[in-house]
Amino acid sequence: MKRHLRGVTLIELMIVIVVVAILASVALPSYRRYMMRTNRTDATAALLQLRIAQEKFFLQNDTYATTTAQVLAAPPGGLGILSPTANGYYTISLQAGASPTSYTAQAAPAGGQVADTQCTLLTINESGVRNSTPSPITTCWR
Repeated sequence: MKRHLRGVTLIELMIVIVVVAILASVALPSYRRYMMRTNRTDATAALLQLRIAQEKFFLQNDTYATTTAQVLAAPPGGLGILSPTANGYYTISLQAGASPTSYTAQAAPAGGQVADTQCTLLTINESGVRNSTPSPITTCWR
């Protein structure tokens, strides 16, 4: 008498679980790095928006905004930039330069983005010069 077996054996099930675990262990770190890189756009967009707002402020006041309070204040007395950024991944701050016609804006990671050790600080100045630490700008500003 022929006996037809149906179903999945325990060995087959364990093999499938092992294969899925291996795939997840490879894919998860790659996905995490991708998300960190994607969240950097929150900082770059905010810094570029701040630079444009600074130019408008300069046209009206013959000086750049120099304090973080001015960054947060609504125009015309300030720039109206959110800190933390719209998605909450970065905190924006402003450092006055040596003269009223210079400044440096910084974006530091906040919340879950603190785990991004590749780009811990992004900056831009009045001339549009971008910088990042510890990685080069080609890594952090793309």
